[in-house]
Amino acid sequence: MLHWIQANFPNVYSLGWGEDYGWGTAIGQTLYMTFGSAVFGGILGLIFGIGLVLTTDDGITPNRAVFQIFDKVVSIGRAIPFIIMVVVISPLTQLIVHTTIGSTAALVPLSLGVFPFYARQVQVALLGVNSGKIEAARAFGANNWDIIKDVYLREGRSELIRVSTVTIISLVGLTAMAGAIGAGGLGTTAIVTGYQRFQNDVMWLATIFVLLLIVIVQFVGDYLAKKSHHG
Repeated sequence: MLHWIQANFPNVYSLGWGEDYGWGTAIGQTLYMTFGSAVFGGILGLIFGIGLVLTTDDGITPNRAVFQIFDKVVSIGRAIPFIIMVVVISPLTQLIVHTTIGSTAALVPLSLGVFPFYARQVQVALLGVNSGKIEAARAFGANNWDIIKDVYLREGRSELIRVSTVTIISLVGLTAMAGAIGAGGLGTTAIVTGYQRFQNDVMWLATIFVLLLIVIVQFVGDYLAKKSHHG
């Protein structure tokens, strides 16, 4: 098999698996950037999404001023193209991780780039929770934290899993874009090694790996959402 790959796809073979630019390294960097930024961006997005739901006029703690702050931050964050954000926040990236190049440095713009998108998705998901269940919880003496934990998050968990899946898939695409500007991963392999050096076999295989990752994330997300809904 290896001899066949070497003979028919020499550029793919020459990259190897575990070298600095090998396939295993590129896949590992993509997974690291995707799920690392999913954690940090997801926490920020969840906080802002819940905040938007709670402080709206119909929320359990209405506060127009706080809602406007959350809403404007999310709207502005969503409006900034990712490539521009990478450049604009490079001083912040340098301050936090002491470099602006590499997979770890990419976590900062990736997290900040995805959290406004996720916050809006969380907002929509939680607004779909039946208001009657919130009123029932209040009638039984539940405090705000109880309503957030036992009503919003519990009742909306299936939809939250679905929007989380969409967000992670979006992150896979952003890691490819970040890879094109030096972050590493399959994006760097596809663009820098494959496209710019006219190694089409490398470019296509890197693209296939990205698509395969997206398919796996979608499958797992759909399974968990369906299981959570029936549970």
